[in-house]
Amino acid sequence: MTELSLQVTYRRGKAFAAYLHLSHQTGEKTAKTVSAEGFLVVDYAQDGKPIGVEITAPDAVPVDRLNRLLADLGQAPMNERDYPPVRVG
Repeated sequence: MTELSLQVTYRRGKAFAAYLHLSHQTGEKTAKTVSAEGFLVVDYAQDGKPIGVEITAPDAVPVDRLNRLLADLGQAPMNERDYPPVRVG
């Protein structure tokens, strides 16, 4: 089982992109990708379950916008203290 985790990619000391891995079965692959509201892209497994959220412009996505998307996906909200690494830079 893959647990919720946030992976941030930095370029020149600034957050360039981020990927929020949602809880899902280990080995599940992305079958469909759908653009969501402002700089967010959702990956879905073959069964239609969301497995991850790409944050293409971390500086432009506040945690409340991310949490609205997570609520729409039936996921728990992201804790604000777990999101600041995206804002470093």
